[in-house]
Amino acid sequence: MAGLSWKQRENDAALEETIGIVRHNGEPLPPLEDAEAFGAAFDRFADARVVLLGEATHGTSEFYRARAAITRRLVERHGFTIVAAEADWPDAARIDAYVRHHPVPPSDDAAFQRFPAWMWRNEEVEDFVNWLRDFNRDRADDRRVEFRGLDVYSLDASIRAVIDYLDRVDPDAAREARGRYGCLSPWQSDPARYGRAVLTGQKRPCDQALLTQLQDMLAKRIAYMRADGEAFFDAVQNARIVHAAEHYYRIMYEGATESWNLRDRHMFDTLQRLLARRDGARAVVWAHNSHIGNAAATAMGWQGEFNIGELCRTAYQDQAVLIGFGTDRGTVAAASDWDSPMEIKDVRPARPDSHERLFRDAGLGRFLTDWRGPGRLDLRRALSRPRLERAIGVIYRPETELYSHYFEAVLPEQFDAFVWFDETRAVTPLTEAHGEGMPETYPFGL
Repeated sequence: MAGLSWKQRENDAALEETIGIVRHNGEPLPPLEDAEAFGAAFDRFADARVVLLGEATHGTSEFYRARAAITRRLVERHGFTIVAAEADWPDAARIDAYVRHHPVPPSDDAAFQRFPAWMWRNEEVEDFVNWLRDFNRDRADDRRVEFRGLDVYSLDASIRAVIDYLDRVDPDAAREARGRYGCLSPWQSDPARYGRAVLTGQKRPCDQALLTQLQDMLAKRIAYMRADGEAFFDAVQNARIVHAAEHYYRIMYEGATESWNLRDRHMFDTLQRLLARRDGARAVVWAHNSHIGNAAATAMGWQGEFNIGELCRTAYQDQAVLIGFGTDRGTVAAASDWDSPMEIKDVRPARPDSHERLFRDAGLGRFLTDWRGPGRLDLRRALSRPRLERAIGVIYRPETELYSHYFEAVLPEQFDAFVWFDETRAVTPLTEAHGEGMPETYPFGL
């Protein structure tokens, strides 16, 4: 200490005080093997309309298992009716049909086969999906819990879903839809090429044709809903996705902010439609921290991006609970580049100037920190300084971690609470063997 400057000693003392406050306020959590006890620690959030559960990576087992335990508790004990995931709608529709004991939508594909397949096609999600199917088994159809996708990427699958629906209920309208969607057919399976073609002037935008298709379906909603309201809702949502996805891929080259905002706006709008369909509906959202935290409290928001967490905070205020998740070290399932093979990578210990280091140095191992309410003012103040926060998506590049995976955030403004695991391990991707012995409705395929 003698060789340190006065300023450095002051900073070190302040840091130790912050770590001590986190340690004092942290609530140790039961092991995940005791899912019921783990989930019970989150009963305090059960009065919310929407509970958003994050993750610091897209490939960490503990995050998925923790979200499953919390969601089970909210569903079983507190009447939550929707699980909404950062996942493609058509893939999630297969899961939804399976858990609600409906016919699985016709398709040549099993759910979640495209990159990054491990994000949802893993043992942790499979365990939760099978639990949800069992939970719904003896419930009336209108009381069964849904599993829905919020994302915007499924251009090709959503086009096929709309046409398949119209082929069944209105063949003339199906022919018109094929003509309108034909505008995208050369790029349907690789929509990023469509965006480049529009940007370079090689292709006129298809947006008006896609909007007309959506409007025509909505104009016939009374007749279509009379035949099958659930099938119509699914088809219209797919038509909305086609329209939004075209816009997303068209503007993705103009700047990351515009495409990010379009995607999160779409996810929020989808969530609102799901909530509006059922009396007393309440939802649990599973998505990355970067989506479910309040973007206004992060470097993302400071550069003009918003997210589903910020939109929920604005729309539902205290009826939205935003819970972040973090870890210090371990392993993670991730790729080195988009469309590259999945690898099991070592997660580096958190940087000393990060929020994660504070939680690691608190020394509690696995705990919940809840800073809501007047009694937690000291905790909020201690954490209110902007610090680095780590975000690992489907890509992880440890060699450039600071630039690739850290951003600044004010933690108590970003989240309402934070779940911490010192050490975590990668999710376990499903193999073909996982489908053996399952019913024909099994959504992950055989």
